[in-house]
Amino acid sequence: MAIKIVFFGTPEFVIPTLQELIKNKNVELKYIVSMPDRPAGRGQLLQSPAPVLFAKENNVPYFQTENINKEVDFLKKLKDDSIDLFIVLAFSQFFKINTLSVPSIGCFNIHTSLLPKYRGSSPIQYALLNGETTTGVSIQRMVKKMDAGDICIQRQLAIASDDHAESLSRKLSTECALATNDLIKNICNHSLAFVAQDEKTVSFAKIIKKEDGYLNFKKESTTTIIRKFRAYYPWPGLYCFFDKKRVKINQLSIETQISLPPGEYLFNNSRLFVGCMDGVVRLENIQLEGKKPQQDSLFINGIKSQNWAFKINP
Repeated sequence: MAIKIVFFGTPEFVIPTLQELIKNKNVELKYIVSMPDRPAGRGQLLQSPAPVLFAKENNVPYFQTENINKEVDFLKKLKDDSIDLFIVLAFSQFFKINTLSVPSIGCFNIHTSLLPKYRGSSPIQYALLNGETTTGVSIQRMVKKMDAGDICIQRQLAIASDDHAESLSRKLSTECALATNDLIKNICNHSLAFVAQDEKTVSFAKIIKKEDGYLNFKKESTTTIIRKFRAYYPWPGLYCFFDKKRVKINQLSIETQISLPPGEYLFNNSRLFVGCMDGVVRLENIQLEGKKPQQDSLFINGIKSQNWAFKINP
């Protein structure tokens, strides 16, 4: 008999997992639950989350809510339908006891780190910020405490030296789908086993904010700057201020042949270099606020043509 599953998720990231669930012969996908439609784009027209669009395309019932815990009638319907399993991925809502108690097998959250490392909302970014060489996916049985439940599935993934948050997210999106298949297989084989998380080794990945992308060249090392670039690409991105003008940094690299004091800049062969705490970086592609991205050579030409008194702040 197929396992009756309700899936909870909101971003495009979850689609590979849904694709695996819908084609799994051991699964009956009863509902897809997601957040309400939101205004998007220049016209601010209402747009459905990716899982809702997937549900419509594949004739799967769906339900949208700001707070699943308050949906008493819907939860009762799921209970009456003898739902076996809740699978949660990137849903951004905490489940209270009344919600956790609905499925007979339990509620399982898919998290993009090797728990107990990087509990919280930004595990992919924090793995890159901290220079990790491996990360992975964990499936844990949900409890009231965030990301603290016993682990039943883990898959490890190597982080490439050129990975950034976007590329690593794509890889982990696939790993989430594969981990879900492992979960279903183990349930069907009656081989699901759990390991408690070691609370002594817990670390947290707090919410990333726009201002986290600010660069202070005088106080940050080249290693820190490169890690921040990888972690914050494409959002929130890195930025600094040139003569109090906000500038987004779209591409940079470490320069080993030039020496500069921290916070000082140099135009050399149509390239823009900035001194950091322990070295020098080249700002290869930058973008003045309200302008299009441009290579550093074009940026330099623009400064010279406008006689701009160039200075990096602070």
